[in-house]
Parts: sequence; structure tokens; C-alpha cells
Amino acid sequence: MGNAKAFLTINRKEAGYRPVHDRIADFGEVEQTLNMDDRILQASRCMECGVPFCHWSCTLGNLIPEWQDLLYKGKWLEAYKLLITTNNFPEFTGRVCPALCEKGCVLNIENQPVTIRENEAAIAEHAFQEGYVKACPPKQRTGKKVAVVGSGPAGLAAADTLNRQGHSVTVYEKDETIGGLLRLGIPDFKLNKGIIERRLNLLREEGIVFVTGTEVGKTLPVEKLLSKFDAVCLTTGAGVPRDLPIEGRELKGVYFALDFLKQQNRIVAGQAIPNAERISAQGKKVLVIGGGDTGSDCVGTAVRQKAAKVSQIEIMPIPPEGTNPDTPWPYYPTVLKTSSSHKEGCMRRWSLASKRFIGNKGKVTGVEVAEVEWKKDETGRFAMQETGKTEIIQADLVLLCMGFVHPVHEGLLDDLGVKYDARGNVESVKPNESSIEKVFVAGDVTMGAGLVVRAIDSGRKAAEAIGKRLMIKD
Repeated sequence: MGNAKAFLTINRKEAGYRPVHDRIADFGEVEQTLNMDDRILQASRCMECGVPFCHWSCTLGNLIPEWQDLLYKGKWLEAYKLLITTNNFPEFTGRVCPALCEKGCVLNIENQPVTIRENEAAIAEHAFQEGYVKACPPKQRTGKKVAVVGSGPAGLAAADTLNRQGHSVTVYEKDETIGGLLRLGIPDFKLNKGIIERRLNLLREEGIVFVTGTEVGKTLPVEKLLSKFDAVCLTTGAGVPRDLPIEGRELKGVYFALDFLKQQNRIVAGQAIPNAERISAQGKKVLVIGGGDTGSDCVGTAVRQKAAKVSQIEIMPIPPEGTNPDTPWPYYPTVLKTSSSHKEGCMRRWSLASKRFIGNKGKVTGVEVAEVEWKKDETGRFAMQETGKTEIIQADLVLLCMGFVHPVHEGLLDDLGVKYDARGNVESVKPNESSIEKVFVAGDVTMGAGLVVRAIDSGRKAAEAIGKRLMIKD
């Protein structure tokens, strides 16, 4: 612990965001960075607690106090080397992770946690800038071939870990670009796609083969895949969005969030989208149904597309601000979250259930909503009751952001004959192993939709399981 009193004398300082009027004019990353001196001061605030709850809170088990101390001492290379022992892609998580670690930080008791996420991103960026990050192909190959189906964070983590073990890895992606939801789901204003491409270039140099535009189960038969590889890792994600099957669902102007976000990401990347296929918020009253991160991303995207008005509704009640006694420290708090997108112009409302879509000449013009209350029933569980109050919210564009149900079964998964659990995810009969011989699973395809950090952890564990199985066979 380099500075035992820093947490008492130095306050938390965040980098903050670009000014609203500036950032809503483009899709550049909204988050700013601190200078090196300020970043080192922020790292000095880590108390290196006897029980590091930040480490306990982190899905990846990052050695946070250790690399905070290295950062404070100016040992950037050592900090990066320690960081990547547990996290394949700190430049991703340092931008898009909700920082579970900071919620577990002891200083969060005083609402002054260490800026762990920002420090992580700073270490990664400094490492790239100084040339510390270089391609390191394995010196020896095992002769084993592994296919990874899906190139999101779980797939990339599995591929990277397997490649480092010396196996020959081929990643198959059905879309035209590598990255999964990192590439097409998360807006550029949160994660610049050049950051992804920078890492992919390294992975290619290290020997990983990426095949795009190939949907296993359709353009590539499952039988051919199984015969060609010694092991297969499924990381296709949870691709079936939760629908809202109410009256008027067929009206034009009602779309799933991911269709909207993917299209905009492609436009930012320079792809031409025919006008007839464009999902544009320009000049429209936009209603976002769903209050999670995806809903927030839709808000920010609609604002940048010059929507006339953006509203967001959530069926759950408004969470408490600041602290919540039901989720005390060091647990992740269920509290009101206000993203950078919300600060750009959005009316937010809670405890509203959507009853029907209203339209004119086949196009949506509004949504009838009902006010609801949440009360505990006789079993102690919360149950929803309508109050009888209804209203119509005008909307020319409605975006459904209610999460995902399970992975797509048709094609690859059904062709393989894998078992599904009660939620429709691919069942892990053993850790990261499906019910089919030599077919492994990682990420949302088996766990359900979750965080990038959880997907990376799952991909790493799947790679370890595959490596052990391949070596046992020898």
C-alpha cells in the first residue's frame, strides 16, 4: 500500500463525459479520460483491504488491489501484465462493464469508491500506446483443432485462451464482421469499434482464423463441422428477444431494439442501408419500452438520429436513489441508474404496462399504457396490479428493449440435438459441456443474457475445460 492515507485526503474524481451539445452530434465515445497524474492519484486511493470485496464482486476475479498499487507506483507494464492474467480484454470491460467491483469497494460505503473501471481502461490504453501489447503466437502447436461458433466476448475469450494453449482455433461468425454484440449491439458512443479491430488484428497475428458470413447449421452443415474439429465451443449468445404480443404488434414502426442498434452500427461503419429498410428516429416521437442498458443505448441512438422526442417506460417501479436497504453493501445495489444517454434528453417513467399499440393506416401512432402497482401477495412475492388508470403515449417509433429469452434453437442447436434447460438455454451437463460429445458451451447461449464480463469469464472456463478434455484424449 503505497499511500496509506490517500483514501482520506484524495476524493474520487471521474473523467466525466463530453459536453452534451458536443457528443449528441456524433457517435464518438462519450467518456473522457483523466491525465496520467490524476489517474495515478485515483489509483492511490485503493486501501488494499484485508478482505478485498472488489475482487469478490468481480466476475473475472481481477486482482484489483495489486494492479492498483502497481499503477500508483507508475509500473504500467507490470500492471497490464497482471491485469491480463484474469481478463483477456480489459480495453473492452474498462469501457462497458457496469463496475461490479466498485459497488463492492469498501470506500463505496461513503459513496467514494476507487475508480476501478476507469483505471482498468487507462492501464490497457497506456499499454497499447507504449507498445507493450504485442502478438505472442504459441511457440508450439498441439495438433488439435477447435471451432468456436460465435464471435462475441465469450467466443473471443474462448478462442484467445485456446490459442494460447497451442490449439489451432477457427472462429465462425454468421454476420459480416467479428465481435458479436460488442460490434453490432453496443453503440459506438460507448465502444469505438476501432478498439475491437485493434485486438482482432493481434488475435489474427497470433494464429486465430476468423470466418465471417458463415452460419453453422445453414451455410456450414453441422456434420461437417463435427468431423473437421476435435472440439466445438458454442458461443452464439441469447438471440431470441422477448416480444410484446399485444394488440397492434404487427404495425409498422414497432421494432426490436437490436434491429435498431445493429443497423445504426452498420451505418457508422460505412455500410449503405436502403431507404426502404432504414429504421430512423429522425423527427419522430420515440418510445423505448424497457429500462435496462439496451434501452439506454436506444435512447442515446435515437437522440443522435435527431428524434423529436424520446420517452422510456418501464413496467417495474422506480428504484430508490442512492442506496437501497434491500441490497446493502457489498452487494450490487438495486438503485436508480441514470446513464449518459438519459442525460442527453429523455422522459423516463415507471410502473407502466403496455396494453396495445395504436395505429393509423398500418403505422404505429401510439401505445396505450396502464398504471400498475407492485404489492406482496400471500406468499411474500411481489405481484402486479393495475390501478385502473390508462393513457395513450404518442409514438411514431417504438423500440422493444425487454431483454432476451434464450438462444435461437432452429438450425445449429436443434441440428446438434443438444439438451435445453427449463429456460430454453443449452444445458451444461458438466461445467461448460453440452449433452453432445465434444461440444462445449460458453456465455449467454448457456447462461442466458448477461454482462460482457460474465461472458468473458465463461469463455475462459470453457477453454480450460476443452483443453483438459483434449489432453486427456492424448
